[in-house]
Amino acid sequence: MELGIRGRAAAVAASSRGLGFACAFELAREGASVAICSRDEARVEAAAARIRDAIPGANVRVLVADLSSEPDCIRFIDETASAFGRLDIVVTNSGGPTPGSFDQVSLADVRRGVDTTLMSSIALMTAAVPHLRRNRWGRIVNILSVTVKQPKTSLLVSNTMRPGILGFAKSISMELAKDDITVNNVAPGYTKTERLDELSEHLSSTQRRTQEEVVAEWERTIPAGRLGRPEELAAVVAFLCSERASFVTGVTIQVDGGQVSSLL
Repeated sequence: MELGIRGRAAAVAASSRGLGFACAFELAREGASVAICSRDEARVEAAAARIRDAIPGANVRVLVADLSSEPDCIRFIDETASAFGRLDIVVTNSGGPTPGSFDQVSLADVRRGVDTTLMSSIALMTAAVPHLRRNRWGRIVNILSVTVKQPKTSLLVSNTMRPGILGFAKSISMELAKDDITVNNVAPGYTKTERLDELSEHLSSTQRRTQEEVVAEWERTIPAGRLGRPEELAAVVAFLCSERASFVTGVTIQVDGGQVSSLL
């Protein structure tokens, strides 16, 4: 399927590894120019090299940015638009907030989640909208979590922050639709990334189980019977960024192998 994003310019946040990297790779493979960022310069340069090696001619720009800093979020968006001469696509993402249940997280963990998860996505979207409005075309996709539909006691901070992003995204989607700018969300379930390794390690240490036992239990809760792959999430993101998805806005799509049991 031709997605119609060849030549578009994209900014993908927190994209040196995991789901962010998979999304940047998929957009580059579809012919978009892609800017990627991380706090770790060596890691984000290595990520760019992987994309260029795999996709001859890929136009990838690297920016070092701390997404818990509002000025860095704004700079990432503005420098992407300056580097490519335009901005069409923004994928918001962040490192996962501190895991833990009520008795395991502190107010400091919650405050940190406000900056690193909630405000970073809002700042990226807010900075992007003027650029997208200039083109009268744009795609914003937020990488959230199935916790926006089915909270998990071991992810209290995520349960709190990510629904806030969803609410902001849904609200602005109604305002921006007239400008041919769509705003959507993806809600990944258990997907095989470094972040999932961190979560399984946390549960292993707090519940006296091995990481293998934790992962096996996760897999038993997924009707598909396995963990997701980052490229499966990235394919959905690429579609939402496409011309083909022009009448899809304000929605949240689960990419979870059937794990969430709610009807909506």
